[in-house]
Amino acid sequence: MTHFQARFQSILIIASVLALCLSVSTRATAQSADPLPDYVIEQFGQPPEIPTGPISPALQFALRVAFVDSIAFQTWDDNQAAALDEIAKSNDPRLAWLISDMMRFAGSNQLNATLTEAASDLLGKQFEGRNSWGVVTDHLLAWDIPAPPEYLKYKKAIFVGIVPGWDDIFVEGDIDWRLVSWGGVLIDDRPYDQTDAPCNCIPAVDNPDVSTADEATWLRDDDIVFGVEVNGAYRAYPRQIMEVREMVNDTLGGRDLGIPYCTLCGAAQAYFTDDVPAGVRRPILRTSGLLSRSNKVMYDLETWSVFDTFLGHAVTGPLAEKGVKLSQATVITTDWKTWKTAHPDTTVLLERYALGRNPDFRNTRDANGPIFPVGDVDPRLSVHEDVIGVITASGTPVAFQRTAAVIALTRGEEIAFENVRLALDAGGVKAIDADGSDLGSHQAFWFAWSQFHPGTELWGQ
Repeated sequence: MTHFQARFQSILIIASVLALCLSVSTRATAQSADPLPDYVIEQFGQPPEIPTGPISPALQFALRVAFVDSIAFQTWDDNQAAALDEIAKSNDPRLAWLISDMMRFAGSNQLNATLTEAASDLLGKQFEGRNSWGVVTDHLLAWDIPAPPEYLKYKKAIFVGIVPGWDDIFVEGDIDWRLVSWGGVLIDDRPYDQTDAPCNCIPAVDNPDVSTADEATWLRDDDIVFGVEVNGAYRAYPRQIMEVREMVNDTLGGRDLGIPYCTLCGAAQAYFTDDVPAGVRRPILRTSGLLSRSNKVMYDLETWSVFDTFLGHAVTGPLAEKGVKLSQATVITTDWKTWKTAHPDTTVLLERYALGRNPDFRNTRDANGPIFPVGDVDPRLSVHEDVIGVITASGTPVAFQRTAAVIALTRGEEIAFENVRLALDAGGVKAIDADGSDLGSHQAFWFAWSQFHPGTELWGQ
């Protein structure tokens, strides 16, 4: 018997004694406050029973060996295999979250297969394939499996062990760490206003240089742009730039803006970064390299506060403590010809920010659905249906199917929901108040809007 095995057996004996002292309630099955929708059961099946209560000392030891030591020492040997076996036999599906986190970084088919088998045992469903990370995580999300006790501690050890730059990212806050996964790139932690500094990341643009519409001869008429207007000033952010950069810190119409673009969600948003509490410096937004249900996770370079990118709320760090919630300007998704015709005085970012690339992720990579786990998707629309989303004066989120809205507006029909009115603008659609003021709408894929606004109203249904 090895030293590890002897120690492990000793802990098991202690744990068995402690287990006798646990109340019946800690062994009960956790019941969801709301039953799962029928479409979730139909697609994913019935979820497993979930125990409540703490993790035994033996399992805590196994978790450390399997998920902390393996990363710290960059090894997977008989010790880790024995620990994972104990985890798989625990009948605690909550632990499958850590297996999912480990699977995201597993570099060998053999380890993936081992982790997949353990996840299958815990979730009571056979998963197959060389890398089952996506399907395992989809089930965890769809079933809303709770995280195990001290989940963040173990998850942080895995992620920070791979990318030390995430150390200040993985902290307590108003964030569901179950939903956060790796997007396949490193963190952009370059200093502010070093746009051209190389990095092994998705490099944000700070204070971009711009040209007039007439000078932007590199753009084709049918190129997609994201148009923003602030105080009568117009600017176009070409999609081929935004797909490479994914974040711009800019100033337009006398206002500071942070403009994230999530290629996976089809969503460009424009946040006012000067509308913050007194004493708070302008947030400088950066891409963390992490995702939350396929939406990029952004953070503030000044304070390392993490934001919910889709909602604009700070969820960790000093900015969360101050309750920072960024307001939005409208983003119009349209083509270059229509935008510059409607707004001939527009400025546009320079071609050099595209770094010589011209990707078209929207029409190739995501053609068969989201490439990262998103769990279940509200079935009222297809996952990649374009919607225009906005929040009403009452706080109600509402989505408008873009194609149907354009047809209705072109016919001269009114589209209204509570105080919201839709209007055509340069080939795109925006939401305005009854008095014509901007309501900060943007376009996104349905799966993204509906997941970050669960229970959203859907115009026309």
